[in-house]
Amino acid sequence: MTFERVAVLIDDEETGWLGIATAESVTAVACASADRIADLLGGVSEGAILLGVATDPATLHAQLGPDTAIWPEETEPASVLLARIDPDTLAAETDAYCASHPGTAPAAALARLMAQALYSLQERGELVDLMTPVAGATSQVLGAGHEIAIRSALPATQAPPHLRDDCFAMPQGVAWVPVDEALDRLRGALSPVTETVTCRTAEAGGRVLASAPIARRSNPPMPNSAVDGYGFAHAATGDGPQRLPLLAGRAAAGQPYDGQVPEGAAIRILTGAILPKGVDTVVLEEDTATDGAAVVFDGPVKPGANTRAAGEDVAQGTPPLTEGHRLRAPDLALLSALGIAEVAVHRRLRVGVLSTGDEIVPDPGLKALPHQIWDANRPMLLNLAKAWGYVPVDLGHVRDDAQAIEARLNEGAAGADVILTSGGASAGDEDHVSALLASQGVLSSWRIALKPGRPLALAMWQGTPVFGLPGNPVAALVCSLIFAAPALSLMSGAGWTKPTGFRVPAAFSKSKKPGRREYLRARLTPDGSAEVFRSEGSGRISGLSWATGLVELPDGAVDVRPGTPVRYLPYASFGI
Repeated sequence: MTFERVAVLIDDEETGWLGIATAESVTAVACASADRIADLLGGVSEGAILLGVATDPATLHAQLGPDTAIWPEETEPASVLLARIDPDTLAAETDAYCASHPGTAPAAALARLMAQALYSLQERGELVDLMTPVAGATSQVLGAGHEIAIRSALPATQAPPHLRDDCFAMPQGVAWVPVDEALDRLRGALSPVTETVTCRTAEAGGRVLASAPIARRSNPPMPNSAVDGYGFAHAATGDGPQRLPLLAGRAAAGQPYDGQVPEGAAIRILTGAILPKGVDTVVLEEDTATDGAAVVFDGPVKPGANTRAAGEDVAQGTPPLTEGHRLRAPDLALLSALGIAEVAVHRRLRVGVLSTGDEIVPDPGLKALPHQIWDANRPMLLNLAKAWGYVPVDLGHVRDDAQAIEARLNEGAAGADVILTSGGASAGDEDHVSALLASQGVLSSWRIALKPGRPLALAMWQGTPVFGLPGNPVAALVCSLIFAAPALSLMSGAGWTKPTGFRVPAAFSKSKKPGRREYLRARLTPDGSAEVFRSEGSGRISGLSWATGLVELPDGAVDVRPGTPVRYLPYASFGI
């Protein structure tokens, strides 16, 4: 059954409005009486559909003549089909129309819109579906159970914005040990501290995982929206401008929408909200227009756009992090999001720091004679240990006295996992540290092909590793960064580490002879080039503070000129 025009009668308390839709136009005409309705419809040929609300279909049947049928009782073809509708079907669209057309009576707007929707359905060949009552629906109301189809049939009233894509140990006899060989030997000689403890996740920053944690649930636990926008079933959309009627309510994070979104409808959805039943795609709010009744946007939209699948980040029962990982603030967020309240971690590495030397004054608040210097190494090394996530153990300062040093080493071995000493590590008359380590411990004193640095004493004292660092603060820091940093990381359970460097243009000139690897105090210029401290003197402590990293020059000869690529190692790559 097809019709040349669709007429929709909406009765209100004072008058009725007849909406008439044809291929050429859509109008709404006031009609105060049944006779007036009959007059308006009198010239109909090949019929109309008249959908009465308050008016009795039988009364109109009598007035319009025998070629009229009342749905659903009469099924024979007729020029005029009379049926009831539910005006609430287009309530949202009616409100939107009246808001954009001030002075329009709601009944007039509803009559116009309903006629337009039904005529559009007829043009699509979908009107017959509305004439088949849905099981469980009220059979006396045309379109019951097909409300979304009726709403979807209305054209867009706004032009959507264009869719954007922005949603989117050394063998004896070796005189000089190359840096890489020294590192390899050191790596093979040490092992992790294996004692583990359980720690609350919120307090585990800087700790090293002793075993891989397991996700208690997936993240995200349910499919959800990645943006603020509108959710719908992708199958109901296509190319070009799309208009989807809006359902009342919304889905928000922590406030799920309990109902189902019918195909062809849309619902307001906010970032993080669980996708309601029936929704598999979301369009970004900025790519839509809406009048409150419907949402419009340009198609096609990719299936599943702007949504997150359940477990797409981490699946339940899987390990989000591996054993040996040092926990950072983002890791605590991840573990907490997965419901992991406690983690098994390695006990924090205890790092003892000892300064030696008659020339050292331990506290800068004390008086220093001209032949004395204040202790710079101990506060530096203690802070390094803390910055690396370890427990710094201050072993203080001792004079060049063998018995005093022995006692302090005993103290360190009892309370620390590893000891860093500065000074007394060479072979001079007052180098009691190396002498003690050789006579009562197991000592390997290396001459590293390194500048600054060179002497590095590695020993075991009562089972505790000892790093005998140079007394010069510049050399002490460089040796700490190059050797102690990866070694302590291995002992902590986090594994052997290597600093991350990158190539940058040099902003300096230097001709380097072969034989030793060199580390120059450096920092980056505003244009990204590496400039070096004005002096290479290892006594210039200010250069350590001036710098933000080191330039590493290779073991062989090199001639550096401005613009020559050099390897820059930022302090941050060493964890400071």
